Amino acid sequence: MAFRSKYGVPMALVLIAMVAISMLAGGSPRATAGSGGGGRGPDPANFTDPKPNAYFPLEPGWSSVLRGTEGKDRLVERIVVTDRTKVIQGITTTVIRDAIRHKGVLVEKTEDWYAADNQGTVWYFGEKTATYDENGDVTGTHGSWEAGVDGAVAGIIMPADPQPTDAYRQESYSGEAEDQGWVVERDITLRVPYGRVDDAVRTFEWTRTEPDVMVGKVFGPGLGIVFEYTLAGGSETLRLARVNPAA
Repeated sequence: MAFRSKYGVPMALVLIAMVAISMLAGGSPRATAGSGGGGRGPDPANFTDPKPNAYFPLEPGWSSVLRGTEGKDRLVERIVVTDRTKVIQGITTTVIRDAIRHKGVLVEKTEDWYAADNQGTVWYFGEKTATYDENGDVTGTHGSWEAGVDGAVAGIIMPADPQPTDAYRQESYSGEAEDQGWVVERDITLRVPYGRVDDAVRTFEWTRTEPDVMVGKVFGPGLGIVFEYTLAGGSETLRLARVNPAA
């Protein structure tokens, strides 16, 4: 009998991912091409004819809503691909707004900057993030960073053709943003409030800044994140409830 985590993930995958991500942290991964986090970041010449990525929509006007819980708190997350852009290190990125609310009150708000390259790999160029108290006052901005500022380097958020064992650095800003990802499954099927999702990709994520936390994410074609859950170090779960395609 195969042992599984509480989210139905084979424990062997969890253990292998922990080893692989620790290898990536040590600088010796089986990484994707241009795996992020090294040198001065991607070459602007590789962003002249960007290709769409099926698992990470960047079309302006696209949005999604995820619903879930963290402990006893009910959460609603809304992700919106805006028509705004931001040029970072000579590359035009798309601005995505991501807001999480509890009982209608804003808990966290983030502005993320992404760009797809000519092969369809989606790169992550930074974020401006803030957490809020029940009065709407900012309580922290930890995790904010921008590629090219104070030594921060762009990373990869989704490979063009994600395959199991692909490993990549998503963020590289020492002490603030050091997320790393690993593709663990492909072609999976699951059900969420939105409906049945086929041909999905599962990833695990880990960061040096929170070494006891591991997060799982499932991405659906044309849908982005359809399921997000904490495998270790927390209790947050979010599932896709609604998608509004770009006009």
